[in-house]
Amino acid sequence: MRRPKGIKTKKSAAKRFKITAKGKVLRSSAGRRHLAQTKSPKRRRNLRGNTTVHSTDEYRIKQNLPFTR
Repeated sequence: MRRPKGIKTKKSAAKRFKITAKGKVLRSSAGRRHLAQTKSPKRRRNLRGNTTVHSTDEYRIKQNLPFTR
């Protein structure tokens, strides 16, 4: 079976963002990759998990993820 032509998912956006069932966009917290020993334990704890993307950026991200809605 041939692959359909046309709209494609931006794979860089697909790896960074996840869309919830209600349509919100989740992202991981920035600032966790390195230099963790200089950050306080409270700050490192708060960087865990996922947070929602700001509403002004949601539209652009959803345009790059057409098959996740």
